Amino acid sequence: MASAPADPVKALADEPVDHRFKGLPPDAQAAGLTVGQLTAQRRDLHTGGFTTPVLTLDAEALEHNLAALGAYAERHALAFAPHGKTCMAPQLFRRQLEHGAWGITAAVPHQARVYRAFGIQRIFLANELVDPAALRWVAGELAADPAFRFVCYVDSVRGVELMDRALEGQPARIDVVVELGAGEGARTGARTEEDCRAVADAVARAGTLRLVGVAGYEAEVPGADPARVESYLRRLTGLAVEFDGAGRFAADLDEIVVSAGGSAWFDAVADVFADLPELSRPTLRLLRSGAYVSHDHGWYTRLTPFNRHPEEGGLRPAFRLWTQVVSRPSPTQAFVNAGKRDIAYDLGLPEAELVRDAFDGSERPAKGVRVVKLSDQHAWLETDGAEDLAVGDWVALGMSHPCTIFEKWPLIPVVAPDGTVTDYVRTFF
Repeated sequence: MASAPADPVKALADEPVDHRFKGLPPDAQAAGLTVGQLTAQRRDLHTGGFTTPVLTLDAEALEHNLAALGAYAERHALAFAPHGKTCMAPQLFRRQLEHGAWGITAAVPHQARVYRAFGIQRIFLANELVDPAALRWVAGELAADPAFRFVCYVDSVRGVELMDRALEGQPARIDVVVELGAGEGARTGARTEEDCRAVADAVARAGTLRLVGVAGYEAEVPGADPARVESYLRRLTGLAVEFDGAGRFAADLDEIVVSAGGSAWFDAVADVFADLPELSRPTLRLLRSGAYVSHDHGWYTRLTPFNRHPEEGGLRPAFRLWTQVVSRPSPTQAFVNAGKRDIAYDLGLPEAELVRDAFDGSERPAKGVRVVKLSDQHAWLETDGAEDLAVGDWVALGMSHPCTIFEKWPLIPVVAPDGTVTDYVRTFF
């Protein structure tokens, strides 16, 4: 059996550039180049042989966003475990950690396995984990690596009992936090404080689990607005205070975990967590926002808390999908060669941003060009009748929802302002 590379993130550069990766230059495969060798060539996105459609990440926007939320968390005394499901990109995980992240959040066991394969030492799994095989895998990882930290949700007595049964005889206990749900109509989580107490009691009876804190997700508050979100978060911190006073947390803890935070309300999390009183042990106030890393051109552009607090900074959209006009059947209609297979569309249609002339390479705003429909491999464009959108022109699209953008592209060029491709980000969905 081949041994694991000393640095699995750096080893990604040794992958061959081949048919698995959309949009990359065909001649790179023909020449037998690795990703690292292609990176070293620093090709131009538009003249270096890339094919359309091709998704890109803006190098400057990416670095700006990584720094912005890292600084925000530090400024507000928050630990930070960004949700890795957004990008599933070990290179970006490493950069998040370099910008101060405590660890990386996961939603399902597969994601946690990817994280471990690339050396992530702290994982917060924001779900109740009742899969016996996955639980035994986690216990094995904890036993094999004393430096590994793993925390997951519990939100039901039955779930706790199933976890305890699956872990019987395993070499390590698993740390859990009780999830307080955001109310009826929300997603997961114990619905009431009394339900949370029952779950905590079940953990106390289980010899395989250790209760280390409480957690939740404020974006699922029905009819979320500042008042409702704050009310829910104060219930969450109140539960932490109650559990601590009642001695419900494990006696051998070094710290108590209190966690929340998506990408739409992290300002409310910062404000409410700042008011959390001193507990019997140090408190890990853990924020889990993930979409910030690339931001977007629609959904999070509208929802980011930086809109409410511009003095705190801001985020920049880092994605751009370059497509090409392949048909111009009428003065008001055009088709580009990217569709549902390539484009995120669950939170709105993409927006046309730029047009690049096929002949002279000049760029101009995509004024009067709108995406009105998507097929599997085409985007339907409606125009104001402008004659300067022609077959062969490249059209750049901006999209909403990073989670469903990253997942469609296994290798993404990172582009400097002058068009030079400086890196390639590998994803694992």
